[in-house]
Amino acid sequence: MMVTMNRLDTHKRSQIVRCLVEGNSIRATVRLTGAAKNTVTKLLVEVGGKCQQFHDKNVRHVSARRVQVDELWSFVGAKAKNVPEEKKDSGMGDVWTWVALEAQSKLVLSYLCGGRDAEWAFQFMEDLASRLTMRVQITSDGHRAYAEAVEGAFGMDVDYAMLIKLYGAPSEKYDTRYSPSGLIGTRTAVLSGNPDHRHISTSFSERQNLTVRMSNRRFTRLTNGFSKKLENHRHSMALHYAYYNFCRVHQTLPVTPAMEAKLTDHAWSIEELLLRLDSN
Repeated sequence: MMVTMNRLDTHKRSQIVRCLVEGNSIRATVRLTGAAKNTVTKLLVEVGGKCQQFHDKNVRHVSARRVQVDELWSFVGAKAKNVPEEKKDSGMGDVWTWVALEAQSKLVLSYLCGGRDAEWAFQFMEDLASRLTMRVQITSDGHRAYAEAVEGAFGMDVDYAMLIKLYGAPSEKYDTRYSPSGLIGTRTAVLSGNPDHRHISTSFSERQNLTVRMSNRRFTRLTNGFSKKLENHRHSMALHYAYYNFCRVHQTLPVTPAMEAKLTDHAWSIEELLLRLDSN
């Protein structure tokens, strides 16, 4: 029997959210929980919107020392090259999720879904700067948009370096077409301050991107689970990062990132997360 939205109790809401954050698609969640598809989608929109507000309000005044930033690619509706001309302004096409990860606590400090140009980079860095309480070391990849964005958001009060990866010639083998070319080396470029060279790295942020791809069906390649609406994509990312920060015990800590960052003193259940969202 399908469960409609106005009949959802806390247990059913938690069950649906659990399915979504563990990598199930909307349709798989319908099959597993017995909820109607429209109910699951409406709950995602409701909870995702509250997660965005919760993150904006509560992930503040963080004493981070080392931050790694990266961008995670996906698409809405179709890849950019396949979007019809008349739909190019509808939100369809490539979408990038900018992510800032604190290296010690593994806390996701800031995230932003949008384009990959300088305007988005500046918006992302402005948001990151507003959440920190002390001078920080930042490492990014070689994406040029970061250089001016970091300077614009932090001025000279930052230790900033780029880690630039050098790749060989692309492979033409069929079984490697979704893999990057072979890594042949790296080089670093210090753009501001005096960053500690031992901690010029993007490894943690790149590993967190894998967590997203494993935990969010919208990022699974070669399936039809991709996002159909940009707003729903953003709600899905907000839900993922709220769950990741406050509920999911990190394997290497072993506490949640929010506990390690002193934002809470215990790991939250999904039920507690939903209750806090409702009272936020």
